[in-house]
Amino acid sequence: MADRLTQLQDFVDDLLSQMYASLNYVYNKHPYGEFPDQPSQAPQASQSEPTANGVAPAANGDGAASQQTPAAGQANAQDDSPTAPDSADKFNAAMHEMAQELVLKEQQIEIVIKSLPGIGVNEADQEKRMRELEVELRQMEEERAKKESEKQAMVDLLGDMISKVKRVP
Repeated sequence: MADRLTQLQDFVDDLLSQMYASLNYVYNKHPYGEFPDQPSQAPQASQSEPTANGVAPAANGDGAASQQTPAAGQANAQDDSPTAPDSADKFNAAMHEMAQELVLKEQQIEIVIKSLPGIGVNEADQEKRMRELEVELRQMEEERAKKESEKQAMVDLLGDMISKVKRVP
């Protein structure tokens, strides 16, 4: 299990990804509103769909098809072209589900934040705890240095014993 700060960063990254996906869905799949006496803004049939005569328009053909191709700065016509909108019911259900996922992720973030050390502790108590940990660290370092010297003494003793052992033919 990762430490709390790594968990928090992962949750924030996930939240941002979910937000981006939600915005992308809304941008690409929203149902178009109809206004009286105004032309519809809904996208027309895509280029890959057959027309009334059963033939799809050519991508590199006559002038009518070339007017539908992207401008020079656009990378891919399929990525930039609008897609067919979802029905209002399907769109609202998807929006409700995405909102629930965003709220759940936000609650997970709150739980991790509340579990961080130092939350709800004043500065004086944090400094006191840091001094206690510093003393404990010094003691552990002294103990480590003792053990290191004992280890070196044992290695030297073992080396002496090995050098004194004679091979028996």
